[in-house]
Amino acid sequence: MKIAFVINDLQTEYAAYTTTCLAMEANNLGHETCYINVSDFEIHPDDATHARAYVAPPGKHRSPARFLEIMQEEVAPVHIVVDELDVLMLRNDPAQDVIDRPWARLAGINFGRLAMRHGVITLNNPDSLARGINKMYSLAFPQGVRPATLITRDHSEIVAFQKAQGGTIVLKPLAGSGGRNVFLLRPQDAPNLHQMIEAISHEGYVMAQEFLPAIKHGDTRLFLINGKPLLVNGEYAAIRRMRPGEDIRSNMTVGGQARKAEITDEMLEIAEAVRPRLVQDGMFLVGLDIVGDKLVEINVFSPGGLNTAQELAGVNFCRMIIEMLEHKVEYVRQHDRHFDHVEIATY
Repeated sequence: MKIAFVINDLQTEYAAYTTTCLAMEANNLGHETCYINVSDFEIHPDDATHARAYVAPPGKHRSPARFLEIMQEEVAPVHIVVDELDVLMLRNDPAQDVIDRPWARLAGINFGRLAMRHGVITLNNPDSLARGINKMYSLAFPQGVRPATLITRDHSEIVAFQKAQGGTIVLKPLAGSGGRNVFLLRPQDAPNLHQMIEAISHEGYVMAQEFLPAIKHGDTRLFLINGKPLLVNGEYAAIRRMRPGEDIRSNMTVGGQARKAEITDEMLEIAEAVRPRLVQDGMFLVGLDIVGDKLVEINVFSPGGLNTAQELAGVNFCRMIIEMLEHKVEYVRQHDRHFDHVEIATY
């Protein structure tokens, strides 16, 4: 199959990224694999979608670092017709472009929509990604699995919510990733409240959430495929992220440490509670961030950590994902590239 991975920029990718893991595995399995920077799409006068793409040379690789080095330093971009691809994986993170490249935030979604209409399997479903562009997407899921949440730009509403929650809450930007501008607000932090809100609201709305004491044990990222936990040889694709010191954030980008996760019945119940909506929305690969028995975030754009989960479990989760894409491609070919994303999400 012909598969392309849409990213923010090839030069800012890392060997440890999930995208690198998936691209290398696809290439190792003999598929025509390429990267497309989100800035490198084109629409030609005949309405065909084109792109400047970095095509991986054929061959097998064991080292993600070496694979990425080849892609970044040895491969020159070539023009491709996006409409001739079998799969377009939207792996760019819009949150990374909020400040410096706001025009790029929706580019992957918009060009992905065009590819989808020409029969390209585009994952995750760009129409649903447009609804998941910020953390409000989590409100579409059952209230019982989520922490109590307030979304506002009103200082007084945040103060009232803080009091209602016993004095300790978490503040974060509605649009963001990697733990950036996430604050723990305690009663003694009241003098800094205005400064915290200013830092967050500079980017838009503020999300205030119930503080979960279980965060002291870190959080668990559980990967779902087609709405179900990814399970290979009895091992779940998941990592437990331990926070650094007293920081409430467990994100790897702020120094969180990964451990092998123990998947509980409560976590599987959360996954089952969100499954119908994820399938309906055509969300092929997502990451659930779970603290205790609550879902604190759903990562639908470029959930990371899969390579770490592979190392901890000793299982090749990326191969399973590529093989599932192969089945989807075969299904679509049998139907002459006519398909519905809800239908393909369950296949």
